[in-house]
Amino acid sequence: MSRTRTRADLIERAVAETGLPRAEVSAMLDDMLRLMGSALMNCETVKLTGFGSLQVRSRAARTGRNPRTGTEHEISPRHTVVFTPSAQLRQALATRVSGGDIRESTREVATVDR
Repeated sequence: MSRTRTRADLIERAVAETGLPRAEVSAMLDDMLRLMGSALMNCETVKLTGFGSLQVRSRAARTGRNPRTGTEHEISPRHTVVFTPSAQLRQALATRVSGGDIRESTREVATVDR
């Protein structure tokens, strides 16, 4: 079964690995997420070496279709955040997949550890 990592999970793991106080780790994560969000709100790219980059992209207006009824409707233009994994992350995932650490029934990739 797939496991979603939450903010609390990340904090607990960082506390365990660094020995820093939970409040300090939590504040650091909050600051990092705030800085990343602020950069994205300013349409800047956030690059995290060894992990990937987050980039704001514009999507044009388009016609969508309700799959149930088939009726068409206009989807307004918007901005969206796109994640592009780094070469190292892609390689690690490819190694895991080829090594059999992927569930074939759901195509879920196992957690990648350094």
